[in-house]
Amino acid sequence: MGRTYFISDVHLGMRAATKSERVKEKKLLAFLDHVAVSGDRLFIVGDLFDFWFEYRTVIPRGYMRVLSALNHLREVGKELHYIAGNHDFWMKDFMPNELNIQIHFDGFEYEIAGKRFYLHHGDGIAKWDKGYRLMKRVFRHPANIFLYSLLHPDLGIPLAKWVSHRSRNHTAAKGPPDDTDYREEALNKFQEGFDYVLFGHLHSPMLQKYGEKIYMNLGDWITHFTYAVFDDNDLQLKTWE
Repeated sequence: MGRTYFISDVHLGMRAATKSERVKEKKLLAFLDHVAVSGDRLFIVGDLFDFWFEYRTVIPRGYMRVLSALNHLREVGKELHYIAGNHDFWMKDFMPNELNIQIHFDGFEYEIAGKRFYLHHGDGIAKWDKGYRLMKRVFRHPANIFLYSLLHPDLGIPLAKWVSHRSRNHTAAKGPPDDTDYREEALNKFQEGFDYVLFGHLHSPMLQKYGEKIYMNLGDWITHFTYAVFDDNDLQLKTWE
């Protein structure tokens, strides 16, 4: 029986060179080793990194152990998917070309063992977040990506990390997340025939059953260390011990 794993919002690098960051990385590497042994495929549902920008010949430093673990997954025949989150705007061809990871920039559907999954990082789903949806289009516009790439990496990468940090603090200041719009979106997807709807982004693990259908938020690997696993029969939300 195959197993499919789902994870989101690790935000590697958010507290660079701290004990908590090293502990998080060790836990993630152990989880990826577990996937290599027991899984068939892995879906990263956004924000694996706290910041990611690819220059033509430069990628952010500090992620080599995790990138090596992902490469190992591919070498042992695992299927890898990455759904871009709001900290992953500027992905180019490094992961597809070097690691053979399939990148998806918007909502993505996939069928496993006869069950239809809808996967989306979750950024921009909240109805009140109109400003972010506009900003998302601006950030992802090829012309703006090109202009930003003209900055030297020693300037562009620290600047983007600072913006990422400010954005996360702004979101955290709003208090516990309201997932009303996420549940509504899940119900819409159920009407379209999907069996399971999985989001990230809120950093708060949630699972709600609607008959045999499931809405889930994957939580994060900052405070919760949660992930989902599907064994071709049952979808569960678990905590990595």
